[in-house]
Amino acid sequence: MNAYKKYITITDPKQVILSDLPFQAGQRVEIIILAEDNQKAEISKKLKDLFDKTQSLPEVQEITEAEIATEIEAYRRGE
Repeated sequence: MNAYKKYITITDPKQVILSDLPFQAGQRVEIIILAEDNQKAEISKKLKDLFDKTQSLPEVQEITEAEIATEIEAYRRGE
């Protein structure tokens, strides 16, 4: 079975019009409609918001680059 993917934006939820398809008149096709998954974008935004909130905490502002480097090295050594 050959697959053909086409993205459209729904303008009228009562009908979907597909045009310029690479099929012959009379050819039987199977139509499957999948809604785009925005869950990844939502998770990404929540994570970015968490990073922004965490980085704005006063106690985080006091951490130096040297302290961060020391923590990274200790983690790499398994400490």
